[in-house]
Amino acid sequence: MSLPPEKASELKQIIHQQLVKMDVHGRIREVLAETIREELAPEHQQLSTEDLIKALRQRGIIDDVMKELKFVTDVNEKERTSAPKPSTHFVDREPPVLQKTNIDPTRRYLYLQVLGGKAFLEHLQEPEPLPGQICSTFTLCLHFRNQRFRSKPVPCACEPDFHDGFLLEVHKDSLGDGSKMVDATTMLSICDPVHMVLIKTDTFGETTLVASYFLEWRSVLAAENGITNVAVELLGVGTESKVSVGILNIRLEMYPQLNKTLSPEITNTQFALERQKTAEKERLFLVYAKQWWREYLQIRPTHNDENGVNRPVCSYIRPLRAGRLLDTPRQAARFVSVLGYERAPVIGGGGGKQEQWCTLLAFLCRNKGDCEDHANLLCSLLLGFGLEAFVCVGTKAKGVPHTWVMTCGTDGTITFWESLTGHRYIHRPINPDDPPLVEQPKPLYPYRTIGCIFNHQKFLGNCQPSDAVEVCVFHLHDESKWKPMSGEAIKSVCSPGTTSSVPPFPPLCASTIDAAVTSNELELQLRILVSEHRKDLGLSTVWDDHLSYLLSPALAAYELERTTSISAGNEEFQDAVRRAVPDGHTFKGFPIHFVYRNARRAFATCLRSPFCEEIICCRGDQVRLAVRVRVFTYPESACAVWIMFACKYRSVL
Repeated sequence: MSLPPEKASELKQIIHQQLVKMDVHGRIREVLAETIREELAPEHQQLSTEDLIKALRQRGIIDDVMKELKFVTDVNEKERTSAPKPSTHFVDREPPVLQKTNIDPTRRYLYLQVLGGKAFLEHLQEPEPLPGQICSTFTLCLHFRNQRFRSKPVPCACEPDFHDGFLLEVHKDSLGDGSKMVDATTMLSICDPVHMVLIKTDTFGETTLVASYFLEWRSVLAAENGITNVAVELLGVGTESKVSVGILNIRLEMYPQLNKTLSPEITNTQFALERQKTAEKERLFLVYAKQWWREYLQIRPTHNDENGVNRPVCSYIRPLRAGRLLDTPRQAARFVSVLGYERAPVIGGGGGKQEQWCTLLAFLCRNKGDCEDHANLLCSLLLGFGLEAFVCVGTKAKGVPHTWVMTCGTDGTITFWESLTGHRYIHRPINPDDPPLVEQPKPLYPYRTIGCIFNHQKFLGNCQPSDAVEVCVFHLHDESKWKPMSGEAIKSVCSPGTTSSVPPFPPLCASTIDAAVTSNELELQLRILVSEHRKDLGLSTVWDDHLSYLLSPALAAYELERTTSISAGNEEFQDAVRRAVPDGHTFKGFPIHFVYRNARRAFATCLRSPFCEEIICCRGDQVRLAVRVRVFTYPESACAVWIMFACKYRSVL
């Protein structure tokens, strides 16, 4: 290992100070004199370095020095002799923080280790990244029984260097069993798989879903010593769900070790029974769905997930409680809307819309998805807040397929929620039988037709004379208007906790973004970009820090309005700006909203607006520029980024 010259000299200085503190030089002189008296006086031989080292080691002086020189200290040490010195070079933007894990000795754990990957042939020609070079990375996300984990990012390669371990707690959910250590027989009845999602992040920060895999971990129950190694073949997603992406080497270990392991025959029999039971349930549901389909041909009660597995649409919905992370249904709608929107990719240039609905874990790990993914998540959150919510499947203008969310109030009020924007619309149906002179409500929502609605318990097909949303009546108990699917049939394949192919829902994770730090970083980067842009135009740039600060209340008010639909604080903002802009001067401001944290990309988008370009390229007398960035964080590290550019200058006309 080589050290920079300044580090080497610093290390030498530390060692020298320690040697002086211990008076090592004086002790060496004593040993040297004693050795000469005892060993060299009779024979007058020459004393070698090895003889001196041997004498120092025999008297324990070398051991004493090594004990005093502490090169590694505990990161949690409370008392420090000196303030930590700043690093001399840039190492990593997000250094890993090693945390001590408290392991309950009365609980059973599954230790899952990822010991590298191989055969990721898409990256066969990938050059090895240079030190400090930004490169594309792989990140592995795991979910098991309400526990979520994320690996350290590793550079994309044919053999990615995954070396991570995850400690998964295994326990029984039933009352009275929570404090007991589960045995092998009990664990065999826990059929929840370990859901693994592989995400690729490119050099621009864009994420791509590479693979989604459900790992059957219970084979370790029949392994000798409670340890087994598994080679997991990952398949692609969507249209490439049958194509191999790569192989992960995984090691599974039970902790503490099992007193008694099961025989492979027992585990294989259990797996076969579960598969048979699941297949029978899905067969019966399919038979029922086909019969229902014949009676109503326009509805599709199943859809493919990212692995190409056909699942009942009701299985994508489940009441989801966000704990302390979200406080209101409207805040939940705002959170869903700031997750990125991206249509499922279509290979071959097909004109139709690609039908691929992601599992919740895959959607959250990517931080972006199609409108169906947004609607499913919002419906689940609204159900968690105690509302009667449904996902609506229909079309927007020009017949474009679309999904959105609907809630039914106890007073009969129907509210539409657009999951991509967070907007809410009250539905007031038009009565087509009214006379022409009767004034009809004008719909404000963008939806044109509605074919069906569903949640985790119900699936209802629209069988009214017209499927136009504006004339639709939402009397859901009237079977002449809404044809229901059997609740028992839905429950047999969608109910949580049963043996089925339905993946369990993961919990939401708190944001890891520091809003203040990120806001400052983006603001500084934008100032540099504006100054460089104006310099290219031959313009000087003078920043007004006070005016920049005064823009903060406006950005906070914009986010509050997006979340609550309530506008507040505008009067104070306008009054402060009037006081900051002298008589005879003009003020201009331009706010804009993003859901990503890339300053260069945001600046390029701002320049496409003529209003913003006019502010950034402002010419005149006593021109002062201002910019303010405010980042609002949400669960899953989603964020709303508000930017406001402003200028003030003296009017000469």
